[in-house]
Amino acid sequence: MVTDREVRSLMECRRKLGSLRAAADKAGMDERTARKYVKLGKLPSETRKPHTWRTRSDPFEGVWSEVREFLEVNPGLEAKTLFEYLQRRYPKRYQDGQIRTLQRRVSHWRSTEGPGLEVMFPQRHVPGRLGQSDFTRMKKLRVTIGGEPFDHMIYHFVLTYSNWESGTICFSESFESLSEGLQRALWELGGVPEAHQSDCLTAAVQKLGSEEEFTQRYRALLSHYGLQGKRSQPRCPNENGDVEQRHHRFKRAVDQALMLRGSRDFDSRESYEAFLRKLFDQLNAGRTERLQEELAHLKRLPLRKFDACRRQKVSVGQNSTINVMQNVYSVHSRLIGRTVCVYVYGDHIEVWNGRSQVERLPRLRGKGHHEINYRHIIDWLVRKPGAFERYLYRDALFPSSRFRMAYDLLEALYPGRGHKEYLKILELAAKENEASVEAALHRLMNRDGELLSFDAVKRLVQSRGPSRPIQEVQVRQVQLSDYDVLLLAEKGHV
Repeated sequence: MVTDREVRSLMECRRKLGSLRAAADKAGMDERTARKYVKLGKLPSETRKPHTWRTRSDPFEGVWSEVREFLEVNPGLEAKTLFEYLQRRYPKRYQDGQIRTLQRRVSHWRSTEGPGLEVMFPQRHVPGRLGQSDFTRMKKLRVTIGGEPFDHMIYHFVLTYSNWESGTICFSESFESLSEGLQRALWELGGVPEAHQSDCLTAAVQKLGSEEEFTQRYRALLSHYGLQGKRSQPRCPNENGDVEQRHHRFKRAVDQALMLRGSRDFDSRESYEAFLRKLFDQLNAGRTERLQEELAHLKRLPLRKFDACRRQKVSVGQNSTINVMQNVYSVHSRLIGRTVCVYVYGDHIEVWNGRSQVERLPRLRGKGHHEINYRHIIDWLVRKPGAFERYLYRDALFPSSRFRMAYDLLEALYPGRGHKEYLKILELAAKENEASVEAALHRLMNRDGELLSFDAVKRLVQSRGPSRPIQEVQVRQVQLSDYDVLLLAEKGHV
Protein backbone atom coordinates (compact mmCIF):
# COMPACT_ATOMS: atom_id res chain seq x y z
CA MET A 1 0.00 0.00 0.00
CA VAL A 2 1.32 3.42 -0.99
CA THR A 3 1.64 5.87 1.88
CA ASP A 4 1.31 9.64 1.99
CA ARG A 5 5.02 9.89 2.75
CA GLU A 6 5.97 7.99 -0.43
CA VAL A 7 3.73 10.19 -2.61
CA ARG A 8 5.21 13.34 -1.07
CA SER A 9 8.69 11.98 -1.83
CA LEU A 10 7.57 11.28 -5.43
CA MET A 11 6.34 14.82 -5.90
CA GLU A 12 9.56 16.28 -4.46
CA CYS A 13 11.75 14.11 -6.75
CA ARG A 14 9.66 15.00 -9.82
CA ARG A 15 10.05 18.68 -9.05
CA LYS A 16 13.80 18.31 -8.81
CA LEU A 17 14.44 15.78 -11.62
CA GLY A 18 11.65 16.69 -14.06
CA SER A 19 11.27 13.11 -15.34
CA LEU A 20 8.40 11.02 -13.96
CA ARG A 21 10.31 7.74 -14.55
CA ALA A 22 13.39 9.00 -12.72
CA ALA A 23 11.26 10.36 -9.89
CA ALA A 24 9.41 7.02 -9.54
CA ASP A 25 12.71 5.13 -9.41
CA LYS A 26 14.07 7.56 -6.84
CA ALA A 27 10.93 7.23 -4.67
CA GLY A 28 10.91 3.41 -5.03
CA MET A 29 7.49 3.38 -6.72
CA ASP A 30 6.12 1.73 -9.89
CA GLU A 31 5.86 4.18 -12.79
CA ARG A 32 2.18 3.48 -13.44
CA THR A 33 1.38 4.01 -9.77
CA ALA A 34 3.38 7.23 -9.82
CA ARG A 35 1.51 8.45 -12.92
CA LYS A 36 -1.79 7.68 -11.16
CA TYR A 37 -1.05 9.89 -8.14
CA VAL A 38 0.45 12.66 -10.26
CA LYS A 39 -2.73 12.69 -12.33
CA LEU A 40 -4.98 12.65 -9.22
CA GLY A 41 -3.00 15.32 -7.41
CA LYS A 42 -4.08 13.85 -4.07
CA LEU A 43 -2.49 11.87 -1.28
CA PRO A 44 -3.56 8.25 -0.65
CA SER A 45 -5.32 9.25 2.58
CA GLU A 46 -7.43 11.73 0.61
CA THR A 47 -8.62 9.12 -1.86
CA ARG A 48 -9.75 6.48 0.63
CA LYS A 49 -13.46 6.12 1.23
CA PRO A 50 -14.75 5.79 4.82
CA HIS A 51 -15.47 2.21 5.89
CA THR A 52 -19.26 2.12 6.11
CA TRP A 53 -19.94 -1.49 5.19
CA ARG A 54 -19.94 -4.56 7.43
CA THR A 55 -17.42 -7.34 6.93
CA ARG A 56 -19.69 -9.88 8.60
CA SER A 57 -23.38 -10.22 9.40
CA ASP A 58 -24.76 -8.55 12.54
CA PRO A 59 -25.89 -11.28 15.02
CA PHE A 60 -28.20 -8.79 16.76
CA GLU A 61 -30.03 -7.58 13.65
CA GLY A 62 -33.13 -9.66 14.42
CA VAL A 63 -33.46 -8.48 18.02
CA TRP A 64 -32.23 -4.89 17.68
CA SER A 65 -35.77 -3.43 17.62
CA GLU A 66 -36.41 -5.11 20.98
CA VAL A 67 -33.13 -3.78 22.39
CA ARG A 68 -33.91 -0.29 21.08
CA GLU A 69 -37.25 -0.24 22.90
CA PHE A 70 -35.48 -0.97 26.17
CA LEU A 71 -32.97 1.83 25.53
CA GLU A 72 -35.63 4.38 24.59
CA VAL A 73 -37.49 3.72 27.86
CA ASN A 74 -34.36 3.48 30.04
CA PRO A 75 -31.34 5.08 28.30
CA GLY A 76 -29.16 4.24 31.30
CA LEU A 77 -29.28 0.49 30.65
CA GLU A 78 -25.82 -1.00 30.11
CA ALA A 79 -25.02 -3.20 27.12
CA LYS A 80 -23.93 -5.98 29.48
CA THR A 81 -27.36 -6.02 31.17
CA LEU A 82 -29.09 -6.18 27.79
CA PHE A 83 -26.76 -8.95 26.60
CA GLU A 84 -27.51 -11.07 29.69
CA TYR A 85 -31.22 -10.51 29.06
CA LEU A 86 -30.85 -11.73 25.47
CA GLN A 87 -28.94 -14.82 26.63
CA ARG A 88 -31.81 -15.69 29.00
CA ARG A 89 -34.52 -14.97 26.41
CA TYR A 90 -32.77 -16.80 23.56
CA PRO A 91 -30.84 -19.71 25.13
CA LYS A 92 -27.71 -20.93 23.26
CA ARG A 93 -28.11 -18.21 20.61
CA TYR A 94 -25.52 -15.75 21.94
CA GLN A 95 -22.05 -16.59 23.22
CA ASP A 96 -20.07 -14.54 25.74
CA GLY A 97 -17.59 -13.45 23.08
CA GLN A 98 -20.32 -11.53 21.21
CA ILE A 99 -20.90 -8.95 23.95
CA ARG A 100 -18.38 -6.53 22.38
CA THR A 101 -20.49 -6.39 19.20
CA LEU A 102 -23.57 -5.38 21.18
CA GLN A 103 -21.56 -2.82 23.16
CA ARG A 104 -20.41 -1.14 19.94
CA ARG A 105 -23.97 -1.05 18.58
CA VAL A 106 -25.39 0.40 21.82
CA SER A 107 -22.58 2.99 21.88
CA HIS A 108 -23.42 3.99 18.28
CA TRP A 109 -27.13 4.32 19.21
CA ARG A 110 -26.28 6.58 22.16
CA SER A 111 -24.20 8.91 19.98
CA THR A 112 -26.72 9.09 17.12
CA GLU A 113 -30.20 8.59 18.59
CA GLY A 114 -29.79 8.67 22.37
CA PRO A 115 -30.70 11.58 24.68
CA GLY A 116 -28.35 14.53 25.02
CA LEU A 117 -25.89 14.49 27.92
CA GLU A 118 -25.51 17.13 30.61
CA VAL A 119 -23.55 20.18 29.44
CA MET A 120 -21.04 21.81 31.78
CA PHE A 121 -20.71 25.58 31.45
CA PRO A 122 -17.32 27.08 32.44
CA GLN A 123 -17.72 30.01 34.82
CA ARG A 124 -15.86 33.32 34.89
CA HIS A 125 -14.57 33.96 38.41
CA VAL A 126 -14.37 37.48 39.83
CA PRO A 127 -11.84 38.53 42.53
CA GLY A 128 -13.36 38.61 46.01
CA ARG A 129 -16.71 37.34 44.79
CA LEU A 130 -17.06 33.76 46.01
CA GLY A 131 -15.65 31.26 48.48
CA GLN A 132 -16.66 27.58 48.44
CA SER A 133 -16.36 25.01 51.21
CA ASP A 134 -17.09 21.36 51.86
CA PHE A 135 -16.05 18.44 54.06
CA THR A 136 -13.78 15.65 52.81
CA ARG A 137 -12.84 12.38 54.54
CA MET A 138 -9.15 11.56 55.05
CA LYS A 139 -9.44 7.90 56.07
CA LYS A 140 -7.82 6.53 52.89
CA LEU A 141 -4.57 8.35 53.70
CA ARG A 142 -4.09 6.04 56.73
CA VAL A 143 -2.82 8.73 59.10
CA THR A 144 -2.10 7.49 62.64
CA ILE A 145 -1.39 9.32 65.89
CA GLY A 146 0.68 7.44 68.41
CA GLY A 147 0.20 4.31 66.33
CA GLU A 148 -3.61 4.51 66.48
CA PRO A 149 -5.71 5.18 63.34
CA PHE A 150 -6.85 8.80 63.18
CA ASP A 151 -10.22 8.75 61.44
CA HIS A 152 -10.99 12.38 60.70
CA MET A 153 -12.28 14.86 58.14
CA ILE A 154 -11.08 18.19 56.77
CA TYR A 155 -13.30 21.23 56.45
CA HIS A 156 -11.94 22.68 53.20
CA PHE A 157 -12.36 26.34 52.14
CA VAL A 158 -11.33 27.71 48.72
CA LEU A 159 -11.51 31.14 47.06
CA THR A 160 -12.69 30.42 43.51
CA TYR A 161 -10.66 33.18 41.80
CA SER A 162 -7.19 32.68 43.30
CA ASN A 163 -7.68 29.08 44.57
CA TRP A 164 -6.31 30.15 47.97
CA GLU A 165 -7.30 27.40 50.38
CA SER A 166 -7.42 26.56 54.05
CA GLY A 167 -8.52 23.56 56.09
CA THR A 168 -9.49 22.53 59.61
CA ILE A 169 -9.49 19.07 61.19
CA CYS A 170 -12.97 17.95 62.27
CA PHE A 171 -14.90 14.74 62.89
CA SER A 172 -18.41 15.35 61.61
CA GLU A 173 -20.38 17.60 59.26
CA SER A 174 -21.92 19.48 62.18
CA PHE A 175 -22.73 23.18 62.32
CA GLU A 176 -20.02 23.63 64.95
CA SER A 177 -17.41 22.15 62.58
CA LEU A 178 -18.70 24.29 59.71
CA SER A 179 -18.70 27.47 61.80
CA GLU A 180 -15.26 26.87 63.30
CA GLY A 181 -13.70 25.98 59.93
CA LEU A 182 -15.25 28.88 58.02
CA GLN A 183 -14.34 31.44 60.66
CA ARG A 184 -10.77 30.17 60.94
CA ALA A 185 -10.38 30.47 57.16
CA LEU A 186 -11.80 34.02 57.06
CA TRP A 187 -9.63 35.27 59.93
CA GLU A 188 -6.56 33.61 58.44
CA LEU A 189 -7.41 35.28 55.12
CA GLY A 190 -7.97 38.65 56.78
CA GLY A 191 -11.15 39.51 54.90
CA VAL A 192 -14.62 38.35 53.78
CA PRO A 193 -15.74 37.57 50.19
CA GLU A 194 -19.17 38.58 48.95
CA ALA A 195 -20.69 35.09 49.05
CA HIS A 196 -20.13 31.63 50.51
CA GLN A 197 -21.32 28.48 48.75
CA SER A 198 -21.67 24.95 50.12
CA ASP A 199 -23.50 21.83 49.07
CA CYS A 200 -26.74 20.71 50.74
CA LEU A 201 -25.25 20.29 54.22
CA THR A 202 -27.87 19.49 56.84
CA ALA A 203 -25.96 21.79 59.20
CA ALA A 204 -26.67 24.75 56.91
CA VAL A 205 -29.51 23.94 54.49
CA GLN A 206 -33.12 23.30 55.48
CA LYS A 207 -35.00 20.22 54.26
CA LEU A 208 -37.02 20.42 51.06
CA GLY A 209 -40.39 22.06 51.57
CA SER A 210 -39.21 24.41 54.29
CA GLU A 211 -40.03 28.10 53.99
CA GLU A 212 -36.45 29.16 54.76
CA GLU A 213 -33.55 28.04 52.58
CA PHE A 214 -30.95 27.96 55.38
CA THR A 215 -31.08 27.01 59.04
CA GLN A 216 -31.45 29.74 61.64
CA ARG A 217 -27.94 29.29 63.06
CA TYR A 218 -26.32 29.31 59.61
CA ARG A 219 -28.24 32.46 58.66
CA ALA A 220 -26.97 34.10 61.85
CA LEU A 221 -23.39 33.13 60.94
CA LEU A 222 -23.75 34.57 57.42
CA SER A 223 -25.31 37.75 58.79
CA HIS A 224 -22.47 38.20 61.29
CA TYR A 225 -19.92 38.30 58.46
CA GLY A 226 -22.13 39.98 55.86
CA LEU A 227 -21.94 36.93 53.59
CA GLN A 228 -24.46 36.04 50.90
CA GLY A 229 -25.41 32.38 51.24
CA LYS A 230 -25.39 30.07 48.22
CA ARG A 231 -25.84 26.32 47.87
CA SER A 232 -25.51 23.78 45.08
CA GLN A 233 -28.44 21.71 43.85
CA PRO A 234 -28.90 18.19 45.30
CA ARG A 235 -26.70 15.57 43.63
CA CYS A 236 -24.90 18.24 41.56
CA PRO A 237 -21.35 18.33 42.97
CA ASN A 238 -20.13 20.07 39.81
CA GLU A 239 -21.84 23.26 41.02
CA ASN A 240 -19.38 23.27 43.91
CA GLY A 241 -16.67 22.24 41.46
CA ASP A 242 -13.76 24.37 42.64
CA VAL A 243 -13.64 22.95 46.15
CA GLU A 244 -14.46 19.43 44.88
CA GLN A 245 -11.44 19.57 42.56
CA ARG A 246 -9.27 20.98 45.34
CA HIS A 247 -10.31 18.01 47.54
CA HIS A 248 -8.69 15.63 45.07
CA ARG A 249 -5.53 17.69 44.59
CA PHE A 250 -5.13 18.49 48.28
CA LYS A 251 -5.39 14.83 49.35
CA ARG A 252 -2.94 13.87 46.61
CA ALA A 253 -0.53 16.53 47.92
CA VAL A 254 -0.95 15.21 51.48
CA ASP A 255 -0.27 11.67 50.29
CA GLN A 256 2.89 12.76 48.47
CA ALA A 257 4.10 14.77 51.47
CA LEU A 258 3.54 11.77 53.76
CA MET A 259 5.57 9.57 51.42
CA LEU A 260 8.41 12.12 51.43
CA ARG A 261 8.18 12.27 55.22
CA GLY A 262 8.66 8.51 55.36
CA SER A 263 5.95 7.91 57.95
CA ARG A 264 2.21 8.40 58.34
CA ASP A 265 2.39 8.36 62.14
CA PHE A 266 2.49 11.53 64.26
CA ASP A 267 3.27 12.00 67.95
CA SER A 268 0.19 14.12 68.56
CA ARG A 269 -2.70 15.82 66.86
CA GLU A 270 -0.85 19.13 67.24
CA SER A 271 2.12 17.86 65.21
CA TYR A 272 -0.25 16.61 62.49
CA GLU A 273 -2.01 19.99 62.40
CA ALA A 274 1.38 21.71 62.04
CA PHE A 275 2.18 19.35 59.15
CA LEU A 276 -1.08 20.28 57.38
CA ARG A 277 -0.58 23.99 58.04
CA LYS A 278 2.89 23.86 56.46
CA LEU A 279 1.44 22.03 53.44
CA PHE A 280 -1.31 24.65 52.98
CA ASP A 281 1.35 27.38 53.08
CA GLN A 282 3.31 25.58 50.36
CA LEU A 283 0.22 25.17 48.19
CA ASN A 284 -0.76 28.84 48.59
CA ALA A 285 2.77 30.12 47.89
CA GLY A 286 2.20 30.03 44.13
CA ARG A 287 -1.07 31.99 44.31
CA THR A 288 0.19 35.24 45.81
CA GLU A 289 -0.40 37.41 42.74
CA ARG A 290 -4.03 36.42 42.25
CA LEU A 291 -4.57 36.47 46.02
CA GLN A 292 -3.46 40.10 46.12
CA GLU A 293 -6.18 40.88 43.57
CA GLU A 294 -8.71 39.12 45.80
CA LEU A 295 -7.59 40.88 48.97
CA ALA A 296 -8.26 44.26 47.36
CA HIS A 297 -11.93 43.30 46.93
CA LEU A 298 -12.58 41.57 50.28
CA LYS A 299 -14.77 43.13 52.95
CA ARG A 300 -13.53 43.86 56.45
CA LEU A 301 -13.81 41.32 59.22
CA PRO A 302 -16.23 42.01 62.10
CA LEU A 303 -14.84 43.07 65.48
CA ARG A 304 -15.18 39.59 66.96
CA LYS A 305 -15.89 36.02 65.95
CA PHE A 306 -19.34 34.45 65.91
CA ASP A 307 -20.07 32.16 68.86
CA ALA A 308 -19.78 28.78 67.15
CA CYS A 309 -20.85 26.56 70.02
CA ARG A 310 -24.26 25.19 70.96
CA ARG A 311 -25.42 26.02 74.46
CA GLN A 312 -27.81 23.91 76.53
CA LYS A 313 -28.71 23.48 80.19
CA VAL A 314 -28.89 19.95 81.59
CA SER A 315 -29.47 18.43 85.01
CA VAL A 316 -26.96 16.11 86.65
CA GLY A 317 -28.71 12.84 87.45
CA GLN A 318 -28.36 10.59 90.50
CA ASN A 319 -25.86 8.45 88.56
CA SER A 320 -23.54 11.51 88.28
CA THR A 321 -24.00 11.81 84.52
CA ILE A 322 -25.43 14.30 82.06
CA ASN A 323 -27.06 13.58 78.69
CA VAL A 324 -25.80 15.83 75.90
CA MET A 325 -27.10 15.32 72.35
CA GLN A 326 -28.09 11.69 73.18
CA ASN A 327 -24.67 10.81 74.57
CA VAL A 328 -23.78 10.27 78.27
CA TYR A 329 -20.92 12.06 80.07
CA SER A 330 -19.92 11.73 83.71
CA VAL A 331 -19.28 14.70 86.00
CA HIS A 332 -18.18 14.86 89.61
CA SER A 333 -20.68 13.47 92.10
CA ARG A 334 -20.74 16.77 93.99
CA LEU A 335 -22.81 18.19 91.10
CA ILE A 336 -25.67 15.68 91.46
CA GLY A 337 -29.02 17.47 91.41
CA ARG A 338 -27.58 20.69 89.98
CA THR A 339 -28.30 22.24 86.60
CA VAL A 340 -25.13 22.89 84.62
CA CYS A 341 -24.55 24.75 81.37
CA VAL A 342 -22.94 22.77 78.54
CA TYR A 343 -21.22 24.40 75.55
CA VAL A 344 -20.92 22.00 72.60
CA TYR A 345 -18.03 22.73 70.21
CA GLY A 346 -16.85 20.88 67.12
CA ASP A 347 -14.51 18.47 68.94
CA HIS A 348 -15.17 18.97 72.66
CA ILE A 349 -17.75 20.06 75.23
CA GLU A 350 -17.35 22.36 78.23
CA VAL A 351 -19.36 21.96 81.42
CA TRP A 352 -19.88 25.12 83.48
CA ASN A 353 -21.32 25.39 86.97
CA GLY A 354 -22.27 29.02 87.31
CA ARG A 355 -19.21 31.02 86.24
CA SER A 356 -16.75 28.17 86.74
CA GLN A 357 -15.74 25.63 84.11
CA VAL A 358 -15.73 22.25 85.84
CA GLU A 359 -15.06 19.90 82.88
CA ARG A 360 -13.68 19.91 79.36
CA LEU A 361 -14.47 16.58 77.65
CA PRO A 362 -13.94 15.18 74.14
CA ARG A 363 -17.16 15.32 72.14
CA LEU A 364 -18.62 11.91 71.34
CA ARG A 365 -19.69 11.17 67.76
CA GLY A 366 -23.02 9.65 66.86
CA LYS A 367 -25.63 8.65 69.46
CA GLY A 368 -25.85 6.23 72.36
CA HIS A 369 -22.19 6.47 73.44
CA HIS A 370 -20.71 7.29 76.84
CA GLU A 371 -17.65 8.98 78.34
CA ILE A 372 -17.27 7.94 82.00
CA ASN A 373 -14.35 9.12 84.16
CA TYR A 374 -13.85 6.74 87.10
CA ARG A 375 -12.44 9.61 89.20
CA HIS A 376 -15.91 11.17 89.31
CA ILE A 377 -17.57 8.20 91.02
CA ILE A 378 -14.87 6.01 92.60
CA ASP A 379 -15.37 7.37 96.11
CA TRP A 380 -18.97 6.12 96.12
CA LEU A 381 -18.14 2.84 94.39
CA VAL A 382 -15.76 2.04 97.24
CA ARG A 383 -18.66 2.62 99.63
CA LYS A 384 -21.05 0.57 97.44
CA PRO A 385 -18.82 -2.20 96.02
CA GLY A 386 -21.82 -4.40 95.25
CA ALA A 387 -22.80 -1.98 92.45
CA PHE A 388 -19.59 -2.74 90.55
CA GLU A 389 -20.51 -6.14 89.13
CA ARG A 390 -23.52 -5.01 87.08
CA TYR A 391 -22.64 -1.35 86.61
CA LEU A 392 -23.90 -0.24 83.18
CA TYR A 393 -20.62 1.49 82.32
CA ARG A 394 -18.26 -0.97 84.00
CA ASP A 395 -15.92 -1.02 81.00
CA ALA A 396 -14.96 2.59 81.80
CA LEU A 397 -13.61 1.47 85.21
CA PHE A 398 -10.60 -0.20 83.58
CA PRO A 399 -8.26 2.66 82.56
CA SER A 400 -6.01 0.21 80.69
CA SER A 401 -5.63 -3.49 79.94
CA ARG A 402 -3.25 -3.74 82.92
CA PHE A 403 -6.06 -2.76 85.29
CA ARG A 404 -8.38 -5.30 83.66
CA MET A 405 -5.78 -8.08 84.08
CA ALA A 406 -5.29 -7.04 87.70
CA TYR A 407 -9.04 -7.27 88.36
CA ASP A 408 -9.23 -10.78 86.88
CA LEU A 409 -6.24 -11.89 88.99
CA LEU A 410 -7.71 -10.40 92.17
CA GLU A 411 -11.01 -12.20 91.55
CA ALA A 412 -9.06 -15.46 91.30
CA LEU A 413 -6.91 -14.77 94.39
CA TYR A 414 -9.70 -13.47 96.65
CA PRO A 415 -13.05 -15.06 95.73
CA GLY A 416 -15.97 -12.95 96.85
CA ARG A 417 -13.91 -9.85 97.70
CA GLY A 418 -11.54 -9.43 94.76
CA HIS A 419 -13.64 -6.58 93.36
CA LYS A 420 -13.33 -4.72 96.67
CA GLU A 421 -9.54 -4.94 96.48
CA TYR A 422 -9.66 -3.69 92.90
CA LEU A 423 -11.90 -0.71 93.73
CA LYS A 424 -9.50 0.37 96.49
CA ILE A 425 -6.63 0.15 93.99
CA LEU A 426 -8.65 2.23 91.52
CA GLU A 427 -9.32 4.81 94.26
CA LEU A 428 -5.57 4.94 94.91
CA ALA A 429 -5.00 5.64 91.20
CA ALA A 430 -7.52 8.49 91.36
CA LYS A 431 -5.99 10.09 94.47
CA GLU A 432 -2.30 9.46 93.84
CA ASN A 433 -1.14 8.82 90.29
CA GLU A 434 -2.58 6.42 87.72
CA ALA A 435 0.80 5.81 86.05
CA SER A 436 2.46 4.95 89.38
CA VAL A 437 -0.33 2.51 90.26
CA GLU A 438 -0.10 0.87 86.84
CA ALA A 439 3.67 0.51 87.23
CA ALA A 440 3.14 -1.13 90.64
CA LEU A 441 0.58 -3.54 89.15
CA HIS A 442 3.03 -4.47 86.41
CA ARG A 443 5.77 -5.12 88.95
CA LEU A 444 3.61 -7.27 91.22
CA MET A 445 2.05 -9.27 88.40
CA ASN A 446 5.41 -10.12 86.84
CA ARG A 447 7.41 -11.37 89.82
CA ASP A 448 7.20 -14.31 92.21
CA GLY A 449 6.81 -13.85 95.93
CA GLU A 450 4.45 -11.10 97.10
CA LEU A 451 0.83 -11.55 96.05
CA LEU A 452 -1.13 -8.79 94.34
CA SER A 453 -3.24 -6.83 96.83
CA PHE A 454 -4.24 -3.28 97.66
CA ASP A 455 -1.72 -3.10 100.52
CA ALA A 456 1.12 -4.30 98.27
CA VAL A 457 0.25 -1.76 95.57
CA LYS A 458 -0.04 1.07 98.10
CA ARG A 459 3.33 0.17 99.62
CA LEU A 460 5.05 0.26 96.24
CA VAL A 461 3.41 3.55 95.23
CA GLN A 462 4.34 5.26 98.50
CA SER A 463 7.91 3.95 98.31
CA ARG A 464 8.41 6.11 95.25
CA GLY A 465 7.87 9.18 97.37
CA PRO A 466 5.06 11.74 97.29
CA SER A 467 4.22 13.31 93.98
CA ARG A 468 5.28 16.92 93.59
CA PRO A 469 2.42 19.34 94.20
CA ILE A 470 1.28 21.53 91.36
CA GLN A 471 2.48 25.09 91.90
CA GLU A 472 0.17 27.90 90.97
CA VAL A 473 1.77 30.71 89.05
CA GLN A 474 0.47 34.17 89.85
CA VAL A 475 0.79 36.73 87.04
CA ARG A 476 0.58 40.33 88.17
CA GLN A 477 -1.82 42.48 86.16
CA VAL A 478 0.08 44.86 83.93
CA GLN A 479 -0.48 48.57 84.54
CA LEU A 480 -0.61 50.88 81.52
CA SER A 481 1.71 53.32 83.32
CA ASP A 482 4.49 50.71 83.05
CA TYR A 483 4.51 51.19 79.30
CA ASP A 484 4.90 54.97 79.71
CA VAL A 485 7.99 54.41 81.88
CA LEU A 486 9.52 52.13 79.25
CA LEU A 487 8.84 54.59 76.44
CA LEU A 488 10.32 57.50 78.38
CA ALA A 489 13.42 55.48 79.25
CA GLU A 490 13.94 54.53 75.59
CA LYS A 491 13.46 58.16 74.47
CA GLY A 492 16.04 59.36 77.02
CA HIS A 493 18.50 56.70 75.90
CA VAL A 494 18.19 57.86 72.28
